[in-house]
Amino acid sequence: MTAMPLIARTLAAIAFVFAALPALAEGRDFLVPSEWLEEHIDDDNLVVLEVRYYPHRYFTIGHIPGAVQVQRFKDLGDNDSFSLMGFPSREAFQATLRRWGVNDDSTIVLYDDSNSALASRLWFLLDLYGFDMTRVKLLDGGVLAWQGFNDLSQQDVRPAPGNVTLAEADPGKMVNWQFVYDRIVSRREPQFVLLDARPEAHYTGEVLAHAVRGGHIPGAINIVSLSGTNEDATWKSPEELAKMYADLPRHKTIIAYCHDGFRMSLAYMQLKSLGFEDVRLLDGGWGFWGNKFSLPVVEGPEPFDDNFRL
Repeated sequence: MTAMPLIARTLAAIAFVFAALPALAEGRDFLVPSEWLEEHIDDDNLVVLEVRYYPHRYFTIGHIPGAVQVQRFKDLGDNDSFSLMGFPSREAFQATLRRWGVNDDSTIVLYDDSNSALASRLWFLLDLYGFDMTRVKLLDGGVLAWQGFNDLSQQDVRPAPGNVTLAEADPGKMVNWQFVYDRIVSRREPQFVLLDARPEAHYTGEVLAHAVRGGHIPGAINIVSLSGTNEDATWKSPEELAKMYADLPRHKTIIAYCHDGFRMSLAYMQLKSLGFEDVRLLDGGWGFWGNKFSLPVVEGPEPFDDNFRL
């Protein structure tokens, strides 16, 4: 890469950031600090949901008082599909939300212990099935932010059943493997950009995880969604996120995937907060694609290898 294109691209990213500052700030009003939750934790219709990487820590370490446990694989995936983390059906997810005490007018606060990656999956499913997203908040910094000045509880929370009613899945927010294979791998339709949100070593195939094969889907570019968070688990600034995703064209459809549906959901939230309008997730992700031996895989740091470059 020559110096001039790099300079031009950097200047364009800086120009975008300064021009879009007001919109970027408005796009992340779902993020709330622990002080907000302290003030609202006793509000009527508030439902707090915790998603931990190791679910037993809900009991052994504790949770925010009143928080309901979310078991990330059982509750947020299709338990009967080939890929455990396929999107659950509307009926199954609605029943789960009702078990958590969620109503149509509930305000929901989500948090995790994994830099928002786990909670983002829940956020996406609520969006996918038409919940009023103005009523959904994400605790910035997760359980770490709360623990700084507040106690945790080890009491199991079992709320009264809710009556939330979800809509059918929005087809504009998800795609299946056939769509990716046809429109991106085979036809190379230029209006689609495939985004791999996993760590670089997983993208290149150096590390195997959640599938028997390593590498990435032909044509995918790699932007690590967890790079958009700080060491204290809070989100990086809108300006930093905008720079991270500066190479993504805003007028195209972005299709994100990861191993099992968490990192790609974080990418979805980040992109939507930046004003990207058409963002979709690959149902089943690499946990499906990487285990289907007939589907093509590219190893290495480039989107295409010699088989797919021409």
